Amino acid sequence: MSQFDEREEWYEFNQETIDALLEDGSEADANYSIEHHLASNDFDVLEKAAVDAFKAGFEVTDAEELMLDDGGTIFCFDAIVERKLSRETLDKDTDALLKIADKHGVHYDGWGTYFMPRGDDEMDDEGDFE
Repeated sequence: MSQFDEREEWYEFNQETIDALLEDGSEADANYSIEHHLASNDFDVLEKAAVDAFKAGFEVTDAEELMLDDGGTIFCFDAIVERKLSRETLDKDTDALLKIADKHGVHYDGWGTYFMPRGDDEMDDEGDFE
């Protein structure tokens, strides 16, 4: 089974993440920096996936080497794009990156972003929202 075959689960993840951000008070119409995560234990293979992600319109971060709990090593990078919280757009981006991940045999590990406070939210002196 390819990762692309699991896209419906990622679509659900996309909707759940959007809903959670909005329910927590994040700005609905803001532009978000969406960071999709890809990883592999083979740096050369990951590098080829990064080139394809760049060609697909994503900003690509430098690969990082991480030590796993079992002592193994994994390499990862983020494919970043500025987007509104649109399920349709996020699903298309997910599809593109799942196809790239399958093509190169790397692991797609979802995406994350940062909370964008609404204009009516105010922070206190310690950086917490009131």
